[in-house]
Amino acid sequence: MKILLIAYDNDSHVSFFPLSLAYIASACRAAGHEVRIYSQDVYHWPNSHITNFLDSNKFDVVGIGVIGGYYQYRKLLGLSGAINASRQRPLFIIGGHGPSPEPEYFLRKTGADVVIIGEGEKTIVELLEKYEAGEDLSSVRGIAFIDSVFKMCVKTPPRELIKDIDGILLPAWDLFPMEHYVLLRGPCIAARERYMSLLSGRGCLFRCNFCYRMDKGLRVRSPESIIEEMLILRERYSVSYFDFRDELLMNSEQRTSDLCNAFLAEKLNVKWICCGRLNFAKPALLKLMKKAGCVFIHYGIESLDDKTLKIMKKALTVKQIIEGVENTLVAGISPGLNIIFGNIGETAEILQRDIDFLLKYDDHAQLRTIRPVTPYPGSPLYYYAIEKGLLEGPEDFYERKHINSDLLSVNFTNMSDEEVHGLLFKANKTLIERYHSDQQAKTTEAARKLYLEKDASFRGFRPV
Repeated sequence: MKILLIAYDNDSHVSFFPLSLAYIASACRAAGHEVRIYSQDVYHWPNSHITNFLDSNKFDVVGIGVIGGYYQYRKLLGLSGAINASRQRPLFIIGGHGPSPEPEYFLRKTGADVVIIGEGEKTIVELLEKYEAGEDLSSVRGIAFIDSVFKMCVKTPPRELIKDIDGILLPAWDLFPMEHYVLLRGPCIAARERYMSLLSGRGCLFRCNFCYRMDKGLRVRSPESIIEEMLILRERYSVSYFDFRDELLMNSEQRTSDLCNAFLAEKLNVKWICCGRLNFAKPALLKLMKKAGCVFIHYGIESLDDKTLKIMKKALTVKQIIEGVENTLVAGISPGLNIIFGNIGETAEILQRDIDFLLKYDDHAQLRTIRPVTPYPGSPLYYYAIEKGLLEGPEDFYERKHINSDLLSVNFTNMSDEEVHGLLFKANKTLIERYHSDQQAKTTEAARKLYLEKDASFRGFRPV
């Protein structure tokens, strides 16, 4: 069958490589299907373009995957309308963390035929096999659809997670315009370096109350499998900067140490960044990570208040956060300090501690701001909000409450929305001004070295 997978436009000049779509493309192609990518993210075609494209090209199946953000939801609705308007509308499949927790809502809202719930590589292959044979789809685990006779939502039993993730086919890079994606910039990347994202594992051992990840547990790839992918990306696309996009590469000191030692033994000589845990951020491990090429670690700090951290189920303390960040800076690795505000019972005093922490420790490798916590469907916080009468369900969330990621969707504090937004404005005004003050100081110092020390390495004040 002919499959069209859509990489939706996310309004970025240079986009993140759509890893999930590339894994699905590999699975479909290996099953004997002809796969084509519709790269709206690269070419910024209007949604009407997909209608004309489908009218002019016959496909058997079209698929889109989205996460649970307000932008992705509205983008999905627009693309769905364009697909449904086609005279040659194919079987329409949607998936990803957005539709998975509330499949019936998304089916009725988008007019899609099937939702793939959770991990999709095996599900999509079986689904296509049943559809091509004209068989009943209800035997396919891990999907939802609207019964054509009774108009009821059928949700099949969940599919078991893929245990051997080393056996998952590598992403189908050759189907994508890779020369676009390698130009993405990341923290501590040099202008000449080429970027690519990849996964070191799937899942997470922790259960933060705001996280809408549905898969239980953690499955990690072997160092050999990861290195194989890195070597292919370096050979084919000259990639020298790798962004591990999975939830937690630093899931234990031993695993992180093994991976770093494997990188060193292979003499990769590359830069890489990852997501980490501050309770594992010990001096010896960080020194090894630095030696193996790590230049930046995203840390989910979330709050500088021990009570709030317990409510969030972060399994961290403020003491661990401060020690881990200080260790990271001493090791010469840039820390990405991610903080959210507005979880259950948080106060203005807690937000001030967050600001003070960022002013003290942020090295300004990126512009760092504080966002309100969002109870995405599928997260424990989402069901808590429904239980407490703060949220009615997916329609209330997507159509009325979650209008922007930097505005409150649900207020879990004892303050008014106006008070919370006022505090966030003051906090982020301070952080933005400090960031640009730091950038100004660095540019001024570059000018001093240029003119007073005749620094011939200077490359111009304007970014190129």
